[in-house]
Amino acid sequence: MCIRDRYFLAIVGLLSTVVAAFYYLRIIKIMYFDEEKDSYDKDHNLWLKLSLTVSTILILMYFIFPSELIDVVSKINIIYILKIIITIVLFSSAELNAQELIVKSNLENLKMRVGETFKPTSFAESLQGEKTMCQAVIYYNKKGVFSTAKAITVDRDEGTIRANEPGTHEIVALCISQQGQRLSRTFPVQVDFPKAKEIKITLSSTKVYEGSYVPLDFEVVDEMNFIRKNEFFQLSTESDNIQVDAFNNVKAVSPGRAVLSASFDDISASVTIDVLKNPIQSIELQASLDVARTGDVVNYEAVGYDDKGNTITGIPFSYTFYGKAVDPSNTASGLIMDDGRFVAEVIGDYMITASLGTTSVSRPLKVIGRGVEREVLKVGKGVVNDKHTSDFWVFEGVDGRDYAVTGTWGADGTSFFWDVTDPANIKKIDSVKVDARTVNDVKVSQDGRISVISREGASDRKNGIIIIDVSNPYDVKILSEYTKNLTGGVHNVFIDNNHVYALSGSQKYYIINIEDPSNPVEVGMFEIGKEGQSIHDVWIEDGIAYSSNWRDGVYLVDVGNGIAGGSPTNPVAFANYDYASGAHHATFPFKSKSTGKFFTVLGDEIFPDGVDENNPNITAGFLHFVDFSDLDNPVEVAKYELPGQGSHNYWIEDDILYVAMYGGGVRIVDISGELLGDLYRQGREIGYIMTGTPDAYIPNATMAWGAQLYKLSLIHI
Repeated sequence: MCIRDRYFLAIVGLLSTVVAAFYYLRIIKIMYFDEEKDSYDKDHNLWLKLSLTVSTILILMYFIFPSELIDVVSKINIIYILKIIITIVLFSSAELNAQELIVKSNLENLKMRVGETFKPTSFAESLQGEKTMCQAVIYYNKKGVFSTAKAITVDRDEGTIRANEPGTHEIVALCISQQGQRLSRTFPVQVDFPKAKEIKITLSSTKVYEGSYVPLDFEVVDEMNFIRKNEFFQLSTESDNIQVDAFNNVKAVSPGRAVLSASFDDISASVTIDVLKNPIQSIELQASLDVARTGDVVNYEAVGYDDKGNTITGIPFSYTFYGKAVDPSNTASGLIMDDGRFVAEVIGDYMITASLGTTSVSRPLKVIGRGVEREVLKVGKGVVNDKHTSDFWVFEGVDGRDYAVTGTWGADGTSFFWDVTDPANIKKIDSVKVDARTVNDVKVSQDGRISVISREGASDRKNGIIIIDVSNPYDVKILSEYTKNLTGGVHNVFIDNNHVYALSGSQKYYIINIEDPSNPVEVGMFEIGKEGQSIHDVWIEDGIAYSSNWRDGVYLVDVGNGIAGGSPTNPVAFANYDYASGAHHATFPFKSKSTGKFFTVLGDEIFPDGVDENNPNITAGFLHFVDFSDLDNPVEVAKYELPGQGSHNYWIEDDILYVAMYGGGVRIVDISGELLGDLYRQGREIGYIMTGTPDAYIPNATMAWGAQLYKLSLIHI
């Protein structure tokens, strides 16, 4: 090869490097510096197509006829050709840049108030500022139904968004261009509370003694009649017998009458406080235990006496604790309530103190380990390695053997049937494939003859439920489908006494009589009737339907219990408990064998980063233990929260909790005795099992979906 040829190759190599650098640097720019977009215009112009075609032909010719091509090129003016190539590259790149579009919208820097409705307008704009109207624009809450989706909602019929909760939320504007190009951009929307119209300040106790802190309750009512607690008020007083510190703690200093003022959002209120002389000269502290395990609730009761030894009743004592952990690297921790109940989380020596003003008394408490840990052994497994599985149900067949049915999600509408009589040798025995993308939920009737599976993502949008004869699980047969009022997709179902409770479009559930499974008949419907309602699940026990209503907590509905005169044809709600997370997705009722108290356990389900079908997901959310012994006054008393993991379905039997914690596997938890505080930190976990396996759809990935105790065996998926 002559030197001239080498010059030519060097020039070609340099040009290739420049061109490659342009395109690769452009990719980096798009990934890390440009605004979020789904895609770029794929309708490339003629010049770009021509340059790509010519480049491809020349590369192929160089590989097929290298020497001939070099001879031809060596006779051509290299400088002239170089000018042509550079011109084509620059022109093409300029054209390509001209085609890049970004979504513009009046959603940018939008601020709203709770209850306000806003109609956005959006369009596409090129880098040169040329405006292009979208053929269609779709708006949606970025977080979806797995977290705070109802904080800001979209009415697609009206093309409006509505602010329901304060905070910073994200709305995605998806622009479909005239050419069918899909562009999207996420806009943060700041939602503020409506302006406050009234402050309520009250005393939580009528007796305030000198030397103690004043028990106050604050409440704000705004212009939309939202009630807000825990706002930061500006407190002040001109009275000498009470003091207000920088953190709004109010201390009674001396006997007498005082006026305390509270201001917030340009409105104010006041309360009169009568400070009483402290009659207590001595205190006796009584305890239910002097030695307790972590997680055991110890009840303390303080008794006050005056200077003559007389008992003084109705005294609002203050309870505190101090502890020293046995492990020097740990910190003693626990929870003490205003009524004197205390629970320790860490082994150690504690001192519990009751006081009123300057008078106090302390009592020691020794805390030992709970000692409930046990080994959990894997016995057997059944594997589906070509798609994601969803929920499952284990049941006894009419032949006396044990079987299970499992669903699938994000797949092809398949449900599998298993023989689990021998847990060490689980067998896949049959399957059903229906028109659906996801079979999320599966249930079997109490007699083991009928299975109902939910359906989502049907090609004809007629989702509904599928009713299957499973009297012979080795040869299951579809009997019928039911789609009336259920076309929006059924996420969860439950079977109870020949009735199917089927969730419809996440808003309500319909009750369908299946006495004749070939001819199902709708007989009732339940919804809470609130704007923005959303239901995830329903569970039936003893004639009561426990409706899990995302932001509205749990509703107890009489569907045959008799407590409120309800029936499947006339469901009647009679109790409710809601809480702030807005992510309540599943309820399990249980009566504690050790205490006799009745609880509903409420599980949160949150996917902070959305759902990734092909990779492990980040999850959050925990279980709330709500004491429902008094239906009119339910009280949340405890929680189970596994750090870094979220909860899904669970089961409770004999005061033991079996809960699927997604990436945290299945956790087994002791919930015996009185419940108070953080059950995980109290060492109540008996054991756990990680469910990943190398031959699964995603090898070794743990994504535990549910747990069911069946004939003393733990079944999970």
